[in-house]
Amino acid sequence: MSQIVTGLVAHVDAGKTTLSEALLYHAGVTRQLGRVDKGSAFLDPDQLEQQRGITIFPHQAELSFGDLKLTLLDTPGHIDFLAATERVLAVLDYAILVVSAPAGVQATTRILWDLLDKYQVPTFVFVNKMDAPGVDQAAVLAQLQDELDPGCLPFKDPAAQFEELALLDEGVMDDYLTNGEITPAQLRSLIKNRRAFPVYFGAALKDEGVADLIKGLTEWTQTPTPTPDFGARVFKVSHDERGNRLTWLRVTGGNLRAKAELLPGQKADQLRVYNGAKATVVQEVGPGQVCTVAGPTSTVPGQGIGAVEEQAQPRFRPVLTYGLDQRGAPFDQCLAALRQLEDEEPLLGVVDDPATQRLYVQVMGEVQLEILTQRLEEEFGLTVGFDEGRIRYQETLTTPIEGVGHFEPLRHYAEVHLLLEPGARGSGLTFASQCHVDVLSNAWQGQILTALKQRAHRGILVGAPLTDVKVTLVGGKGSIVHTVGGDFRQAAWRALRQGLMEAGRAGNQLLEPWYNFQLLVPTEAVGHALTDLQRFGGEVSQPQAGPGDLVRLEGSGPVAKLRDYAATVRAYTHGQGQLTLTPAGSRPVADPTPLIEAANYDPVGDLANTPDSVFCAHGAGYPVTWDQVPQTMHVPYQTTAQPR
Repeated sequence: MSQIVTGLVAHVDAGKTTLSEALLYHAGVTRQLGRVDKGSAFLDPDQLEQQRGITIFPHQAELSFGDLKLTLLDTPGHIDFLAATERVLAVLDYAILVVSAPAGVQATTRILWDLLDKYQVPTFVFVNKMDAPGVDQAAVLAQLQDELDPGCLPFKDPAAQFEELALLDEGVMDDYLTNGEITPAQLRSLIKNRRAFPVYFGAALKDEGVADLIKGLTEWTQTPTPTPDFGARVFKVSHDERGNRLTWLRVTGGNLRAKAELLPGQKADQLRVYNGAKATVVQEVGPGQVCTVAGPTSTVPGQGIGAVEEQAQPRFRPVLTYGLDQRGAPFDQCLAALRQLEDEEPLLGVVDDPATQRLYVQVMGEVQLEILTQRLEEEFGLTVGFDEGRIRYQETLTTPIEGVGHFEPLRHYAEVHLLLEPGARGSGLTFASQCHVDVLSNAWQGQILTALKQRAHRGILVGAPLTDVKVTLVGGKGSIVHTVGGDFRQAAWRALRQGLMEAGRAGNQLLEPWYNFQLLVPTEAVGHALTDLQRFGGEVSQPQAGPGDLVRLEGSGPVAKLRDYAATVRAYTHGQGQLTLTPAGSRPVADPTPLIEAANYDPVGDLANTPDSVFCAHGAGYPVTWDQVPQTMHVPYQTTAQPR
């Protein structure tokens, strides 16, 4: 029997959940088709999802179609929950991309397609709502081929597409010219290698075209080869109704048994396989299977276990920060609740700011904030609000520099040298070591790297989160007698901070988030729209024909200018205009001076993130300011990237 893990992905309102209901019905899991609008969808069991009619959390279902055993993972379609969708993509064997025929390829569709390419997920396409008035199948197919990939081809009868399929691969073309056909094995290979993308047309609500899709999944997928050693990928963390912490993972190789040690000192107390809201307790999970583990307390979404490497940071990160309005709710209870929600979604980035005595959260947009507010009330009994929010700026480094940290109070000792280098845009913070074990033992190096990863590092311009920096351990010193506990942690944190200070304002850069936008406006409003977009300092393409009598404008611009622009669009188009915004990473702020002056941030006065060091003389520790550390340190510079 073939066994695969498949994910459903789509832009909002494409009919993804409706398709999942049809698949469940055909598999015999349900006896009737559930409805999103009636709150009866099998894979939207959460009350919040039923109330809002959207998928918010990834869910699992187990289906069988003849010789095919399929684990189906439903994913959120709203742009605010794209990080959760991205984590699911990393555990898939195949994906089903649902496209609404009337709407065609949307901005979110393109983002999902890029993510599927990033994780190299073979993809089937189901074009839904073909029963809508005025839908032209040929036009939809042409758009898929033009905007996604030329390999998007109808697969109800693959033989009718042999010539087009042969063009996708030179080896297949040679065989086709010789034999006049393409073998099933070659078709599976084209799909597996993302050269061909089978397209099926239908209307899930009327159960049209679904059988063809199932037949395609049965015929054209293949079970992946498991890795020889045990490995697993975490894609979700949640808490059940009893408060038990659950780790959702996919086993890539080996077997996971109940009561086995999953992480050092953390056992898999219980294994569950979910099917919608219901769970079955099992004693063992084999390669290729998805399960939920109760017991581990330190797992995080995206984590690799065993032979699996840690997943790269999600491509899309929060762009807005909101301050919590407690409205009388106890601070400690608010903090504990937000920490639990942050455990499930690390990008929430809860900040307990001692300077303002307030709690802050990071979110993608207003829908995520609304869901957060509702969860705090319904799950934790906390009626709170949030302020108007502000842009989530970040900082990065533009020049390589070596940072030094020294921590030597009486009877303590540690010195750390770090090479800080600009990283690729969107790479986040990465950590590595080029230090020989004769200089620092593996145990000490592990302490340093762990300490660096545990902290949310701040930049020195406005105190914003640091990003896109490669941090490499290049040297240091410890003492067999005096180095204890957190000595290397303190030295490492100070070294990173000291390096940023050495780089100075010229070597540090302030970043702001940008949106990609798709704007639909009536013809008479195009001039107004272009004037606004150019004034925002953004980029805009030439106007194109949109649906109906509307004109489509596409481009990108700063979040600070676009976040509230939808209301303006509705006003000057009298409700006819439509603005779609999707995250587009970060770019340097054109003129950071006003922002830096307004923040009035003192990087030296931020004692929780001090760049200074502590040395010892005459039996007592004494502080040394960051600019004097290079002359006082015990170990010479390890790289050519020295302070200027």
